[in-house]
Amino acid sequence: MSDDQTRVQEFFTPRAAGWDSKFPDDGPAYAAAVAELGLRAGYRVLDAGCGTGRALPPLRAAVGPSGAVLGADLTPAMLREAVRAGRGRDGQLLLTDVAALPLRSRSLDAVFGAGLVSHLASPAENLRELARVVRPGGVLALFHPIGRAALAARHGRPLTPDDLRAEPNLRPLLAGSGWRMTSYVDEDTHFLALAVRED
Repeated sequence: MSDDQTRVQEFFTPRAAGWDSKFPDDGPAYAAAVAELGLRAGYRVLDAGCGTGRALPPLRAAVGPSGAVLGADLTPAMLREAVRAGRGRDGQLLLTDVAALPLRSRSLDAVFGAGLVSHLASPAENLRELARVVRPGGVLALFHPIGRAALAARHGRPLTPDDLRAEPNLRPLLAGSGWRMTSYVDEDTHFLALAVRED
């Protein structure tokens, strides 16, 4: 396992058991973000870095019983919490790194990533890997249940211009990774950037 993978696991493993109770009111924000993806019945969708699987129920509701929902995470403890919360019924859980997904190219219609970008070891490469598994015209949602400024304040740090989620940084990062940004919202209540997979 790489140093980057180890760091991610060391961060999330001790937090897994209390993760959902720490953020009990995020459900409606997740559901609203999933709705913005425009998913249809029968679609195949990945929750990349799914954590405890909070996006899995709205993703399942959006694609219906004929669709496929996958939840991928690098931290076993997070996936155990997803199962404990009953979210394993809403999607197939994969213990894997989003940097090397065990999925066929162009096999998905959409990817949802909550709080994902700040934990990517190689953002451009990792976003290219997400693009690889999505069909042309498929969609990507990068989401956080609070905006950049509110998140920085929560962590007691200033909001800096080098934040990857700042629009001037994120737009070219996505463009260089096979995505075209179509929407960008950064408010106290949520962060959501949508992108379409280019041909």
